[in-house]
Amino acid sequence: MKASFKPVQLVGALLLSTSMLLVACGEEEVDTGADDGGADDESEEENDVVAESNDEDEEESDTGDYPSETIEIVVPAGPGGDTDLNVRTLSEPLQEELGEDMVVTNVEGAGGTTGSSEILNAEPDGHQVLFFHNSMLINEILGLADYGYEDFKLAGIPILDEGNGFFVNADSPFDGIDDLVEHAQENPGDVDVATEFGAFTHLQLLALEDETGADFNIVDVGGASDKVAALQGEQIDVNPTQYGLVKEYIDSGDFKTLGILAEDTVPLMDDVPTFRDQGVDISFEKFFFFAFPPETPDDIVNTFTEALQTVVEENEEYQQDAEDFYVSPTYLDPDEAYDLLDESKEFYEELLADVDE
Repeated sequence: MKASFKPVQLVGALLLSTSMLLVACGEEEVDTGADDGGADDESEEENDVVAESNDEDEEESDTGDYPSETIEIVVPAGPGGDTDLNVRTLSEPLQEELGEDMVVTNVEGAGGTTGSSEILNAEPDGHQVLFFHNSMLINEILGLADYGYEDFKLAGIPILDEGNGFFVNADSPFDGIDDLVEHAQENPGDVDVATEFGAFTHLQLLALEDETGADFNIVDVGGASDKVAALQGEQIDVNPTQYGLVKEYIDSGDFKTLGILAEDTVPLMDDVPTFRDQGVDISFEKFFFFAFPPETPDDIVNTFTEALQTVVEENEEYQQDAEDFYVSPTYLDPDEAYDLLDESKEFYEELLADVDE
């Protein structure tokens, strides 16, 4: 993204004052202003240069001291979901690296657009930053937002998640994704599946219906933690969510896994079958990114990005914490992040175009 700036305009003012004095005794003409006017011009030019230099020094000081106060991370989702848990795990070592506290603020609503728009319009001083994922692309494609990731300054991707899957209660008649699909083909609208409209799981469901001809009753029950509660309360039959978020319920025997949407077997969960293993040819990978308001100075974004890279690639304690949540700590710099989002957006647009046909 190109940085925008305004050039400093130098305005020079030259005041020429000329006085003519007639001396009666010799009728001599004396010029009393020419030399003084040249001195005034020189002085004003020097003042302009000093003012310009002071402005540049002030700007360098502003960005050079970053961060100078607590950094607020806005999460466009409710507490207890995977977005929330991922960033809270990451923020602890990141604040140590940056030398300032970080606070996480959950701003729910409209599939994530309420929180993301807050950062789009925030003060570009680096002390408010967005932490979001693929849903931003879907918000734009579905017309829920009139802006997209291109309108932000990305600070990189720290996390890849291949553990998105479909989960059911332990007493469910479905033991695999193939069982679920077959039932939904033969009994249209009979299976209640949770989502949040405009979110990543919504796209997964539309893709699954399009690929298999299954017909689900798609129910908007809210964010990730709401979907877990809805499955526990048997208000829905299927919960598409992140594996690490429900692993404790799987271990306790309350939930079971129908499969994950990874392209291939994932080492962190090599005992969990993929959809493709079961004959359903769709896969999705979730990624999480940091994004700043568009006018944020590059120096500020670079400082944040360097700290982020250090934590993801060198902090072994964080790496273990992330893997315990069944996600992969993987650093992609801003250019790589834009490339991945570009590719994903193109794929989602093609997929949704096929669904609409």
